[in-house]
Amino acid sequence: MPPRADAATDPVRRLGVLLVEDDPGDVLIAQEAMAAGQLSTQLDVVNDGVEAMAYLRRTGSYAGATRPDLILLDLNLPRMSGHEVLAEVKNDPLLRRIPVVVLSTSTAQEDVMRSYDLHASVYVAKPVDFDAFTDVVKQIDDFFGTVAQLPMA
Repeated sequence: MPPRADAATDPVRRLGVLLVEDDPGDVLIAQEAMAAGQLSTQLDVVNDGVEAMAYLRRTGSYAGATRPDLILLDLNLPRMSGHEVLAEVKNDPLLRRIPVVVLSTSTAQEDVMRSYDLHASVYVAKPVDFDAFTDVVKQIDDFFGTVAQLPMA
């Protein structure tokens, strides 16, 4: 099987992003921000931590899921917290190289420190302002799609 094209060097290849978010408003903002961005991004959304792990492990209804290039992870999720998801992803040899951006409303230092202790790539506090949140999502998309060198699956 030939190596996968890199989103940063191949303008045709789409950046695959898994958004793990239970707030429909934040999902909509992320979708609109990525659609308005300069990149061609494939955004898939799951609403809780259990779904995230099923998607990432390609089990159940997610058997045909594509491995994402990037995970945007909320911390406050039903059924399985973002910290629990992060711990499982970073402890799984097949998933640990996927960059994880924690995108949370929490600015509590314990959340920030715990996320980095669990090997989050970046911790970003969600702005409460719509335009600011849209800009943050566009910047994340642009950075990981054009600047960062991502691991090949």
